[in-house]
Amino acid sequence: MSSKNAREFLMIPGPTPVPDRVLAAIARHPLGHRSQDFSDVLMEAIDGLKWLGETNNEPLILTSSGTGAMEGAIANVVERGDKVLSLVCGVFGERFARIAEAYGAEVERLSVPFGKPVDVDAVRQALDADKEKKIKAVTITHNETSTGVINDLKQIAALIQKHGALSLVDAVTSFGATPVPIDEWGLDIVVTGSQKALMLPPGLAFAFVSQKAWQAIESCKTPRFYFKFQSYRKSQKERTTPFTPNVSFVVGLNESIKMMKEEGKEEVFARHTAMRELLRKGAKDLGLRLVVDDQCASPTITSIWPPEHMDVPTIRKRLKEQHRIVVADGQEELKGKIFRMGHMGYVFERDIGTALFALKAVLGAGAPAACR
Repeated sequence: MSSKNAREFLMIPGPTPVPDRVLAAIARHPLGHRSQDFSDVLMEAIDGLKWLGETNNEPLILTSSGTGAMEGAIANVVERGDKVLSLVCGVFGERFARIAEAYGAEVERLSVPFGKPVDVDAVRQALDADKEKKIKAVTITHNETSTGVINDLKQIAALIQKHGALSLVDAVTSFGATPVPIDEWGLDIVVTGSQKALMLPPGLAFAFVSQKAWQAIESCKTPRFYFKFQSYRKSQKERTTPFTPNVSFVVGLNESIKMMKEEGKEEVFARHTAMRELLRKGAKDLGLRLVVDDQCASPTITSIWPPEHMDVPTIRKRLKEQHRIVVADGQEELKGKIFRMGHMGYVFERDIGTALFALKAVLGAGAPAACR
């Protein structure tokens, strides 16, 4: 039977599958964004995000992509000429560095080869070498989706705290899928997005800001308007927003967090770990090589080298056309060289099993007879 009418299943780093309950909540008639009803919804969303991030820091809810929140993190604390240490292990770590450079920062990159995690000892050495404490902020991508690496954020954050710099954390593809206890780890600005483990379409971003970061924000002279964090904090204290938000997605966010509470926070995290292990084992059983070692493998995205007999474009094309499963290409220097399979948000054992079955069929169809 043809699968052309089957619902397309997204196994990419985002957008991710959205539950019907969340879609139904989003589809309701929009609330007036200056209404009491929306104020109640907004405050519920803020409380839910605080629960998920294990923090007393009130998250700022932005209508933007995750990159918008990353830019906000830089624009609110970094001034022209400030020194920023950027930890780069892939495309999104590099993006953070480029945003800092766009705002005139003097950026020092600490880079590792794609597929490897940030070297904690190298971070220690770089911070220890900064005797005059010129490094104002350190940017770190917790989970690097271009390769499928997760970094040891807890250890890195402790080193940054000891130095005294601000930690600016891209948790876009880790928040909601693995523990990010913001207060316990002493993280200063943590940003994330709606279309990943939070099980929403793209369109919302979130920034958690520590008291230490607020002090830096208040003294920062960098011009900003839409991403001026003080505007969001002031408005949210008044139970509103500074600009027109995506009210429907905030309603959907509350439904998503309700689902996560029903499942249980620890159970959500454990499910992501289990899906990672199931996919990695299945890929290895198919004779495929993985880009990232087991000990630093992402709980939300797995990168895979293609077999010798089939290239990445063919694998992606056949999965989509024959099975209605969408997997991602590599990015930049890895484009066309690897494919990436997401297991983030509303993904379960059934989904991983189906994807592996489809992948086996696709690979087997193009394999030499001796390899089948």
